[in-house]
Amino acid sequence: MSTQSAIPLVTVNDKKRWLILTHAFNMDGRAASLTITDKIPYLLEAGVEPIVFSAITGIQDQRFPHYQFIAWGPSGFRFDFRHWVANKYGRGLIYKFSTRTVSLLLSPLIAIEKLLLGYSSQWSWALPAFFHGWRLIRAGKVDVVFSVGSAWSAHLAGVWLKKVTGIELISEVHDPLVIRKSPKDQGFDRPKNRDARFRHYLENQLTRFSDKVWWFTDGALHYAKVRNSNLNTLNNAHGFVVTPGAKPPGSLDANQSHQYTEQLNLCHFGSLANDRSLATILKALVPLLKKYPEAREQIRVHAYGAPLDSLSLDAIKQLGFEDVLLAHGRLERDPLTGKSGRERVSEKMQAADILILLHGNDEWCAEYIPSKFYDYLWTGRPIWGITHRNPQLDQMLLDRGAYLSPQLDPEAIELSLERIWLDWKAQKLIEPAWNPIGVDQAVNTILTEVQKRHA
Repeated sequence: MSTQSAIPLVTVNDKKRWLILTHAFNMDGRAASLTITDKIPYLLEAGVEPIVFSAITGIQDQRFPHYQFIAWGPSGFRFDFRHWVANKYGRGLIYKFSTRTVSLLLSPLIAIEKLLLGYSSQWSWALPAFFHGWRLIRAGKVDVVFSVGSAWSAHLAGVWLKKVTGIELISEVHDPLVIRKSPKDQGFDRPKNRDARFRHYLENQLTRFSDKVWWFTDGALHYAKVRNSNLNTLNNAHGFVVTPGAKPPGSLDANQSHQYTEQLNLCHFGSLANDRSLATILKALVPLLKKYPEAREQIRVHAYGAPLDSLSLDAIKQLGFEDVLLAHGRLERDPLTGKSGRERVSEKMQAADILILLHGNDEWCAEYIPSKFYDYLWTGRPIWGITHRNPQLDQMLLDRGAYLSPQLDPEAIELSLERIWLDWKAQKLIEPAWNPIGVDQAVNTILTEVQKRHA
């Protein structure tokens, strides 16, 4: 697929030199990386001249200046080092020996770091990002700093650079920095966990010092406005929502026909956890198999991209579903075919009968949409969304045609699974509307908002 945008992009006429701070960059198949790397072709097309600072965890880009820094703290160093060795040597003997040795040597320092600070491991990447960013800004080589998180160290470095130099700062918040506990919780309470407490502080700093700051969902922006009144003032309305979208994964640049086989394949892609578990699907299978015993040999649940969570493992054991739930792990680059992990994933998505979208059951689901959703939309395959308290996500699914179940309603999940089974038997699974969300619209929204400031 061409990198040219499907819609005319806003052109950047001044302040073209953007310093992009992002811990994850050019990491095959990593959502935190894809969210920014997918934007790069469109930013280049619009006239942006990027300089990227990232960790050493990805592949160095050759299209523009791309500097990779290792975190200065011991836990961050260990995290980055593991990915660097995996990229360079694979995950064989060299990886196991070197990473275990480094972990052993750093363990006393990591313990001290955790005792003194208690922050997440990547926090210290902010130190080299700030130091080298400050040098570039002083040399007059940067017009705008663009902090991108996932890892909040990028935002911390961005805020530091803004405070010290006064440079224009724009910020993209991937996941909510403040995690609320319940619908009644607005996020004002001071967290006990030190990392959570710092993220609470950092959200306030972003809303105060970023010239433009955006979130990925209506819910995330709503609660950020509740906590930070400066986002609501008419003369300082710099917070907005960007729908991130996705580039077509692999070669999926058009809707493709689907072939029914002798098995109903329900496929999940991405991370799993006890609050986002395939145990939900396995439990719903029990009443279905009682009603339709023949489904036992025809339904298969596939997990790609992550180890199984403990609830899924327990459900497999208790229900005897060892042959029903198949865990394939992470798909890496194939040295024989040369296909990237992303291309291999796209092929598996295209072959699925149903794509499972597990949203979770925590309160933060109201502010979060799984990034995998946007990849799913490019496949043309029906999605089964099991969602929680997010009208925006529900509406996007319904608008395109999907199976939809509330996470906290087991009976509704069972009914959806039965409907999927019957539709598959009749070879009449939902044919979703071909309406994927590209990255060009996200970049256009960002550039439009940024250019407003320059007008």
